[in-house]
Amino acid sequence: MGRIVPPQPVTPVLGVIYRDLSVVDDALMWVEHLMGEVELVSDEFPFDLTDHYEPEMGRDLKRRFYTFDRLADPDMLSEWKVQTNQLEEQMADRYGENRPVNLDPGYVNGAKLVLASVKGLAHRVYIGQGISAEVTLSFRDGQWIKRDYTFPDFQQGRYDAFFSKARERHLLHLGAHA
Repeated sequence: MGRIVPPQPVTPVLGVIYRDLSVVDDALMWVEHLMGEVELVSDEFPFDLTDHYEPEMGRDLKRRFYTFDRLADPDMLSEWKVQTNQLEEQMADRYGENRPVNLDPGYVNGAKLVLASVKGLAHRVYIGQGISAEVTLSFRDGQWIKRDYTFPDFQQGRYDAFFSKARERHLLHLGAHA
């Protein structure tokens, strides 16, 4: 019989889609209370392979990723998503816009990047509080592996270098934590 053991801690990740970086900076003040202090910040990438968010958020969207310095229990993922969804609503009220920012929490560890979603599609697993999770990328043989359901911008490998750096930082933190 297998023995149940606690999961290893993970490094929190936040994907952000936005038009105005000042809105992101405003949101990050609150996210840091939830997930820890920002440790790594990706380059800014155009969010241009889908128009899915255009009706809510407008055109010329950008994407950026953040990691946080505090190792966390992966059980926190559903809570992070619930809290960031509430923050999105607060930001909409504050800025008088439909959706000025899209906040997608997740985590990275040595083997994968996991993202949370309120959409329970066939490839996602329900994790509680109305939230599902998916393994968006897997790490194997020194590279990030995409799946047929992986978002188009992730499919292109645009973010691989950032997530490799995040993975390396995670493993360093984990070694210091052990």
